[in-house]
Amino acid sequence: MKSAMTSSPLRVAIIGAGQVADKVHASYYCTRNDLELVAVCDSRLSQAQALAEKYGNASLWDDPQAMLLAVKPDVVSVCSPNRFHYEHTLMALEAGCHVMCEIKPPAMTAEQAREMCDTARKQGKVLAYDFHHRFAFDTQQLREQVTNGVLGEIYVTTARALRRSGVPGWGVFTNKELQGGGPLIDIGIHMLDAAMYVLGFPAVKSVNAHSFQKIGTQKSCGQFGEWDPATYSVEDSLFGTIEFHNGGILWLETSFALNIREQSIMNVSCFWCPPLW
Repeated sequence: MKSAMTSSPLRVAIIGAGQVADKVHASYYCTRNDLELVAVCDSRLSQAQALAEKYGNASLWDDPQAMLLAVKPDVVSVCSPNRFHYEHTLMALEAGCHVMCEIKPPAMTAEQAREMCDTARKQGKVLAYDFHHRFAFDTQQLREQVTNGVLGEIYVTTARALRRSGVPGWGVFTNKELQGGGPLIDIGIHMLDAAMYVLGFPAVKSVNAHSFQKIGTQKSCGQFGEWDPATYSVEDSLFGTIEFHNGGILWLETSFALNIREQSIMNVSCFWCPPLW
């Protein structure tokens, strides 16, 4: 993709210079001839500098509004903590930029997410979220089978995103104020989105869920390092049921820490009634 009126690359800026900005966004942008990383913004200027120096000569900023006004990028990657997704996304859209916003979740509330979507439409800009499991080969194959009616009626779907001992020991993943929640919005959201995508996003009738905080508040060390139980404020597991107006149900299981045999489970499965041929 290049600018509409010229053959010059699209100019990309990143807000939030953490791990996902490094390993997912900047690393990819720098492999493309049609994209140019021109600015990196983070409240920790040293973090922005480290990312910018790793991938080229992007300018450094600690104020996103000032960066948008001065740099005028075509595209902005919003990689800041979840609490700031709403603010930074609206800021970029209103500055005339397309936005790739990290998920987990898109915003802290459904109302904020709707306003972000409405603003993108009003501005005539693309607002995309990184629900990358939709594009996995198996997800695409299953969606095709459902769309073509091969499976008939799907009446029970299970989405599982479970870790046995996988509390993230870095960043703000265990801080509810900044993150918004635990495994539901970090890993569960991926399998939930994949399941809903496969089903064609059926209309929801009701949602019932229960979250637990049983293991995260105990001192331990897991596959992603140590965490501080004294400051652990998110759920460590959640189980829920979504009932659809078409009569089907979706069962969701997600955890950072749970007494299961496997180290990790990430999948979507379903029961269906085959069509009468």
